[in-house]
Amino acid sequence: MPDTVQPVDTPGGRRPAAAQRSHRPGLHHVEHVMGTVFSFDVRDRPTPAIATALRDAVAWLHHVDRLFSTYRPDSAISRLARGATTLDQVPDLVEHVLDLCAEAETRTRGCFTTHPGGRLDPSGLVKGWAVEEASRILRAGGAVNTYVNGGGDLQLSGEASPGTPWRVGIADPHRPGRLLTTVTGRDLAIATSGTTERGCHITDPRTGTPATGILSATVTGPQLTWADVYATAAIVLGPETHEWIAGIPGYNALTVPTSPGLHFTARCE
Repeated sequence: MPDTVQPVDTPGGRRPAAAQRSHRPGLHHVEHVMGTVFSFDVRDRPTPAIATALRDAVAWLHHVDRLFSTYRPDSAISRLARGATTLDQVPDLVEHVLDLCAEAETRTRGCFTTHPGGRLDPSGLVKGWAVEEASRILRAGGAVNTYVNGGGDLQLSGEASPGTPWRVGIADPHRPGRLLTTVTGRDLAIATSGTTERGCHITDPRTGTPATGILSATVTGPQLTWADVYATAAIVLGPETHEWIAGIPGYNALTVPTSPGLHFTARCE
């Protein structure tokens, strides 16, 4: 998914200068793993427990990569895909993720698949799920106010600062370098999928053809696992997205059609 989100800490939607960011309290870390960049921003006062939780969250991402990377021939998912092992021989976590993927196919009316191109690949769910779990590890360690970004998909916990919700900018796919809108909230997940940076890489599982109905979709809700899945499904559903997601409590969608200057939103109360 494209990296189309960024923290917006100042009025007017501009990011603070690097010198300003360096004075923020808390812990900050960037990790290259799973073929993308993950960033952690912990706004709580650092404690030994929080520092340990941050290390554990980073270690968790590498563990997920070892299990689910389709680029590693020794990963559990690669061995399973080529028939070198069976489901009862891989770690329980693999079966858990595949169960979530089966649920995702049901929730999205068949617009999400674990077999893009005919080969087992749960990547469409794994990254968002991994980020959400990393956020839970931080919270369990005492970090209440955190921002975890995995390649543009975010799980936000607590607040950016006391009394101030997180504000995240959503890039405009029609105007590079410009923001389409900002999302504000506490304890919020944000996922964006689209064709701007990677081209038509999402296939409609129902037809086997590229999904080209809309340019991008951003989904917000409480859990990144499902926001990520729904954002991918929205690219497939296109204009049908808003009627569909209106029936899912707690999740909202912003879609950008291929015609510049137009977008539609759906809100669920």
